Amino acid sequence: MACGKAVGATQRVILLQFLIETMTLAILGGVLGIALGWAIAEVVTLLGLITATVTADIVFLAFFSAALIGLFFGIYPAYQASKLRPIEALRYE
Repeated sequence: MACGKAVGATQRVILLQFLIETMTLAILGGVLGIALGWAIAEVVTLLGLITATVTADIVFLAFFSAALIGLFFGIYPAYQASKLRPIEALRYE
């Protein structure tokens, strides 16, 4: 964060870096959540408790929701961090 600004990175570049990190984490969380949900659905079905089905529209909805939530909760902190001076950013690390 602060190192980028110390070597001349613009506010836009720092914001983009934070948003890429946020979206990467959101996408990985979405994929992990989908895999875990599918595995739980399979186990529940195999145990005969209920018949659980995983459909493409549910998978898309889960993935889209994870990406949207990650983007929503990543924009404000990314914007705030991109406005910090290097010395202020280092003070909070």
